[in-house]
Amino acid sequence: MMPSFFIAHGAPTLALENNDYTKMLKELGSHLPIPRAIVLFSAHWEEPVQVVSTVEKYDMIYDFYGFPPEMYEIIYPAKGDKELAKRVIDLLDGQGVATRSDAVRGIDHGAWVVLRLLYPQADIPVVVLSVNPGLSPQEQYRIGQALAPLRKDGVMIIGSGGTVHNLRQVNWQSTEAEEWAVKFDDWLEEKIEKWDTESLFAYETEAPYAREAVPRNEHFIPLLPAMGAADNGRKGTLLHQEYQYGTLSLSCWRFD
Repeated sequence: MMPSFFIAHGAPTLALENNDYTKMLKELGSHLPIPRAIVLFSAHWEEPVQVVSTVEKYDMIYDFYGFPPEMYEIIYPAKGDKELAKRVIDLLDGQGVATRSDAVRGIDHGAWVVLRLLYPQADIPVVVLSVNPGLSPQEQYRIGQALAPLRKDGVMIIGSGGTVHNLRQVNWQSTEAEEWAVKFDDWLEEKIEKWDTESLFAYETEAPYAREAVPRNEHFIPLLPAMGAADNGRKGTLLHQEYQYGTLSLSCWRFD
């Protein structure tokens, strides 16, 4: 059965960097069984309902500003999968999740940064899904549970975001993580390894420094459907953990 993943996409420049994290993601993509397709939740696509892309060939979205010119020259020619998108919608509808399709929107950096590192040839079909910040953590997890059958068919489910994502406190010169960021991620690691969903669903009040780590929930959300998709096995493995600019975590979780 194909595992599911939560993968931090960090700052957009991660796409051009050569560091321990990018090396790990490149190696991960080369060592995993080749998925038939990928379903990816992007933190950079927020909608009030669960939207599923039915695009056949994605245009690039450069949803960032003030970065080096080469960032705007990156092309990741991802292709969609309309049949898989229909199945995703059917599975979600079957669990009472409000959905709609989108046949126009391109692929944002929350998706292409991760995919380009994992599968640089862009030869695996991708269905990108939005996130809905208005849903409870329980509902986010349930979305993943609804999509769990896809894993049996060789579909990889990825949540792309960041467990610690505080842009207001970013220090572009920092090479050390803020203490509060580490404490939040340490708490999260313990709860995931125990698969303590009760605590995870209450992270806003139970986790130390939750307000600093998750000032808005859109980057945290993708963790929950990635976990929900592995609810039957309930095994989480932290593959990598480091930080960018003090307040952006670069974590990669595998769920089986």
